[in-house]
Amino acid sequence: MPIAVKWRQIKTNFIMAIANLEKKGGYYYTYDERLNKIAEKYDSFGDLVGHTGEFILFKKNNYYYTYDERFNKIAEKYDSFGDFKNVIGSTIIFKKNNYLYTYNKYFDKISEKYAG
Repeated sequence: MPIAVKWRQIKTNFIMAIANLEKKGGYYYTYDERLNKIAEKYDSFGDLVGHTGEFILFKKNNYYYTYDERFNKIAEKYDSFGDFKNVIGSTIIFKKNNYLYTYNKYFDKISEKYAG
């Protein structure tokens, strides 16, 4: 296989980190670490909750949604988590009934801890 074809295959599978997310007018824009635009998408997502280098978290009509750097939907989950606290690295943290719950970007529960 020629090197150019191999490079194209590698390049299309490469996941870029989201260094910046901004909203201008009715559009969201994602940028990589060199501040090159990765993607733009019309705002139909709902309320921006937070983002990390790996994903973007929105809430709309009692559902949470995660998206990648190109605004492709990763997962969705009905809001039964409690109060949103933070997004860090590859995790989302919620607090409910004195417990902190940690989820990944697919909304799989990673851990829970008593928070008093």
